[in-house]
Amino acid sequence: MVNRVDVVVGTVGRAHGLRGEVTVRVHSDYAEQRFADGAVLGRGGVGGPPLEVVSSRWQGDMLLVSFRGITDRSQAESVRGAELWASVEAGETAENEYHDAALIGLDVRRAGVTLGRISTITHHPVQDLLVILTPDGERLVPFVTALVPVVDVAAGYVEVADLPGLIDPPAADETQETQA
Repeated sequence: MVNRVDVVVGTVGRAHGLRGEVTVRVHSDYAEQRFADGAVLGRGGVGGPPLEVVSSRWQGDMLLVSFRGITDRSQAESVRGAELWASVEAGETAENEYHDAALIGLDVRRAGVTLGRISTITHHPVQDLLVILTPDGERLVPFVTALVPVVDVAAGYVEVADLPGLIDPPAADETQETQA
């Protein structure tokens, strides 16, 4: 039995032209495979039934995609902002890359002490952010090796760098100093 996970592979942008084509911000290293003719993608954000790719093409650094049933500009605008999800094999990543589903729920540690748990990952053009739920609320940590040097999915944790303020709230005396 093959273990499969759902991963975000793109986000629908604005309509392009009058015939239902949309721009897609790609979140996958395998765009040609994920957006191949006939690929079926789940829809997050705006919800709705899955979308089937009719065609895709690159125009410069922008991916343009046509979906079955979306044939005009107003229909294309109705899916703007939708996250596009694909079902992939759990082990299908390059070295030092992780699916969101593999990271969500992992403990976040510093020097062996658990500080919180990863609740989600947000994807941005420059870098991804780990959203960490701590006893003091949510904290955002850029998912870069300098700040998250250890990712051990099998053991169920990530290790973050020992930097003041990275996850911990400012100390009471620091807060008073900044308000003065």
